[in-house]
Formats: sequence, structure tokens, C-alpha cells
Amino acid sequence: MKRGVILFLSVAVLTALLAWQALARERAYRRLIAAGDQALASEETFPAVEAFSGAIALRSDSMIAHLKRGETYRRRGETAEALRDLRTAARLDPTATQPLELLGDVNAELGRQVRAAEAYEAYLKLDDRAPRVLYKLALARFQLGQPAAALEPLRRALAVDDRLAEGHYLLGLCHRALGEMTEAAASLERAINLAPQLTAAREALAAVYASARRDREALVQLEALAATEPDRLERRIAVALGYARAGRHDLAVGALRQMAEEHPEDAQVYVAIARVWLEAAEVNRDRVALSKAFEALDAISGRTTPGSEALTLMGRAQLLAGNAAAAERSLRQATVRFPVEPAALLQLSLAAERSGHYATARDALMRYTTLSGDGLPSLDRALHLGDLSMRLNEPQAAAEWFGRAAANPSAGPSAHLQHAEALVKAGDDNAALAAVEQGLSKDPRNAALLTLRRRLAPRK
Repeated sequence: MKRGVILFLSVAVLTALLAWQALARERAYRRLIAAGDQALASEETFPAVEAFSGAIALRSDSMIAHLKRGETYRRRGETAEALRDLRTAARLDPTATQPLELLGDVNAELGRQVRAAEAYEAYLKLDDRAPRVLYKLALARFQLGQPAAALEPLRRALAVDDRLAEGHYLLGLCHRALGEMTEAAASLERAINLAPQLTAAREALAAVYASARRDREALVQLEALAATEPDRLERRIAVALGYARAGRHDLAVGALRQMAEEHPEDAQVYVAIARVWLEAAEVNRDRVALSKAFEALDAISGRTTPGSEALTLMGRAQLLAGNAAAAERSLRQATVRFPVEPAALLQLSLAAERSGHYATARDALMRYTTLSGDGLPSLDRALHLGDLSMRLNEPQAAAEWFGRAAANPSAGPSAHLQHAEALVKAGDDNAALAAVEQGLSKDPRNAALLTLRRRLAPRK
């Protein structure tokens, strides 16, 4: 009997001891979490990491402790450790959304937009009406070069919160990337109405208006930007260039001259002056305006080493003056100064072609195609590259470019004819005949294509 009582008392004492230890461990855990939170609130990240690590040592299965330490590591810039803890937190509680959002945020900060999008998508499987996360998913897709895929989460976010100014701004950028300028303008206008201080939206709206030749409306936005940052010379220059686009040439020149007096050593003012005069010279074939453009460009050379933009303007001016050789030299320099102006490559191609330097012309045009847009040549550009290749007596390369042109839905029979002629010269009669047939499917009575088919048919 005594043994039974002793055994019972021993078990009771052990149970009480274990319960007391568990309670003490839980209290210590909570104290450490609270201490970490307090340190984090004071931006003391190292003590916060120590406290949360202590909490994890007591309770390795704590989602909250891993989440908080992961967030602290993120603040410290220790992204590998942050990702490790956030992944652990997400695994410990698959129904928790916060670790997934933070995983997306850290990956986005690292430029790993695919991983970021995956994390946000996982979050939205748990809560599909979170406008903030829908916006982040759309942003990740936009940064991946998928503006069309970004539209759906953006629209869902704005359906929940129509006053999300950043959402309307991003929607405007997506529409602009897709060439939907009317929709882009409407979205950007809404963003500005909601957040007048959102300068990026004003900049984008000004660009949309300018591309649509709505110059006066673009000028309104540029003036508003300059008013918010009156000390920024770039803003004032943009307004002056806006005056020029809106046809207020005298006002543009006057404003720029005043800036030149205030900032005599600033090259960007003279670049703007040169641009205004050069564009006036190109439109009106005005020799006086061209002379003033050269004066402004010479002023730049006297103050600093000209950058790509200034050299591009010089090349354009020299080309307009009829000096293709000098233009080619200036534009060659422009294409090796960083950041390279894509327009310099286009102008170099033109200048080199006028001088009969077809290899340089083709190389510059190909580089321009790579740097601008999506890297795909337009119909006219592909035809031009094909023509330059033929002049270089490279029919195989020409056939490739003409083939790209012929594949364009808007290509006419002449593109198929040029494709076929290049293939003939390259010695591929079978492919040439197929190109002829494709052209005849669009214009069965095309005399040149019918003649070439008769030439090729006996060879079959």
C-alpha cells in the first residue's frame, strides 16, 4: 500500500514539475517574443534577432517566432536568412498569409519576380480579396514584361479598393505598354486625382499625352511637376521642351536662355536649346535655326565632354547640313558613350548608308532593333535590313530578313517577292518557289511574282 502511495506521489510530483517547466518555458517564450517586438520597435535589430532566436530555441515549431525573425533579418538586409525563416514559417502554418506576402516581398526586392509572383499567388489562394497583394502580383508580372497578365489582378484589386492610387497608376502603365493610350490616359488621370503628389503618374501621363500629340495637355502635367519641384532644373527644361512641342517656340527658347544665364556651366540646358533649334530646322528646313543648333552644341563642347545625347544631336545637325561623313563620326562616338541613346544608332545607320558604308548601317540598325521596343523589327525595318544585306551581297542574311518581313500579317506581295529573289540568289529555288506561292495567295495576278514562278517552274 505504501509503495502505491509513494508511486502515486512520485508521478504527481513529476507531473507537477513537468507542468511547471512547461509553464516556465511558455512564459520565457512569451517574454522573448515581447522583448524582440520591443527591440524591433526601437529599430534595434540585433537584440531582436537574439530574442526571437531564443524563442525558437524554446519552441522550434513556432510559426510566429520564425516569421518575426525572418522579418527582422529582412530589415537587416540578410535576405538568405530571411528567406529561410519565412519558408519555415509558411511550412509550419500553411494557412498563414503573412509569411507568403513577406516571401513575395523579399523575392521582389532581390529582383526574383517569378518567385515573388508565386508567393503572392499562393497568398491569394487563401485570401483572394486582398487588394494590396493583388497589386503586388500585378507589379511582379509587369516587371516580368507581362503587362497583359498584370491587368486581371489589378482590376480585381481596384474592384475591392477603387481608391488605390498606385493601382490606377500601374494600370495606366500596363495600358501604355500594350499601346492602349486612351485607357492609359484615363487610368493615369484617375491616379493623379486620387494622389496629386504621385509625380511618377504625372510623368507617365505627360509621356502618354506627348505620344498622342496632345501637346497642350502634356504641358499642363509638366508645369504641375515643375511647380512641385521648382528647384529641379530638369523639370524646368521639360516644361520648355513642352512649350516647343506645343508650338510655342519663342517661349521655349526664352525660358531656356534664362536657364542658361542662371546655370551657364550646365550642359543639359544647352542640349535642350540645341534640340529645340534642331527640331525647328528639321521641320522648316531653316538654315538660321540649324546655325543656332550648332552654336548650342559648340557651347557644350566648350564646357564638358559631350554625352551620347549631345553627340546624337550633333550628328543629326551635320546630316541635315549635308555632311554625312562628319555625321557618321559624331554618331559613332554617340554609340559608345553611356547611356547610349537608341536614336543615335538609328541616325548612324542613316548616315552610314548615305556614305555607302552598308555594313555599318546594317549593324547600327540591328543594334537599334535590339535596344528599342521588344527587339522585333517592324515590317519596314526588316525590309530595310534585307535590302542592306543584299547590297552587301549576303543573300542568305537578306533572305532571313525578308522572310521576317513576309511573315508580318501586314506584309504585301512585294515582301514575298523580295524574299523569293533573295532565296534564288542564295541558291534555294525550292524555298523561293514556296515564297512566290505565298505572295500569289495574296495577289494571284501579281506580274512580278508570276514571272518569277515561270522562271523557277522549269527548274523543278
